[in-house]
Amino acid sequence: MAIDVESRPAIAGRVAAQRARRSGQRFRRDKLLVVLGVPGAAALFLFQYVPLLGNIIAFQDYQPFTGIDGSPFVGLDNFSFLWEGNSTFLNALANTLILTVIQTVFVFPIPLALALLLSSLAGERLKGLLQSVLYLPHFLSWVIVVAIFQQMLGNAGMLNTFMVQNDLPIIHIIGVPELFKALLTSQAIWKDAGWGTIIFLAAISQIDQEQYEASAVDGANAWQRLRYITLPSLKGIFILLLILRLGSSLSIGFEQIILQQGPVGLDASEVLDTWVYNNGIVGGDWGLSAAVGLVKGLVGVLLVIGANKLAHKFGEQGIYQK
Repeated sequence: MAIDVESRPAIAGRVAAQRARRSGQRFRRDKLLVVLGVPGAAALFLFQYVPLLGNIIAFQDYQPFTGIDGSPFVGLDNFSFLWEGNSTFLNALANTLILTVIQTVFVFPIPLALALLLSSLAGERLKGLLQSVLYLPHFLSWVIVVAIFQQMLGNAGMLNTFMVQNDLPIIHIIGVPELFKALLTSQAIWKDAGWGTIIFLAAISQIDQEQYEASAVDGANAWQRLRYITLPSLKGIFILLLILRLGSSLSIGFEQIILQQGPVGLDASEVLDTWVYNNGIVGGDWGLSAAVGLVKGLVGVLLVIGANKLAHKFGEQGIYQK
């Protein structure tokens, strides 16, 4: 049936009124949740979105004592490191990418392996004790973690003290440029691998136990149950965490590295975050710091979007659906 042209505004008005009533009903129903969420939303807006306006200094010769209003606009001059072939920047970029690949390959899967081992333990008390031991390093600051490794592996540490007492040659680990990336990786594993098991353990606990019981009745062994039930059930959360990790792949442990950068030198230890600090903050080139940060953010967003689209092509949900 055709709708009279003159009645269309009235219909649109009734639809708008119905939507307003439904919105009012939902607000009254969820008023407490909305009120509780306002402080968090305000903090997110003030400390995450408002500071984005500060990216304007990436296009200025910014000086703190003159402020944004008094700093001259220089266009893309602060981004010249992208096309001028700055050797120190390229070295920092190369170290960042190498560490990203190493930590993605060797550090990221370890929480999954630990979660699978913990979930296979029968005793709840033993499982709880091991979880507490594995979680503890996460709550230590990088200052303490670096100090522990120096006391253990330094030239005058426990390991070399034992070697000297037994007339064995000293093993040089701390301060050796060739071993620096391996040292960073081992520190990251020790500090955060246990904490990373929490999400995987939660996902494992949600797997229907009847699947394991049915597969055991059908004669499946432990390896087959792991391969055909547990791992497929964890694939979605694994891909989700991997995509989120790609978003911050160009940010590699600033505090961890800056604490150990002196003995090994910049060639082996400089990454993008420390390059920004050394050249932008210490060197006073604030526009350069903002420019590098802006580029890193854009690259992270593109990596997340690209990885999410790739996940969709393989039938996975990713971090958001189409």
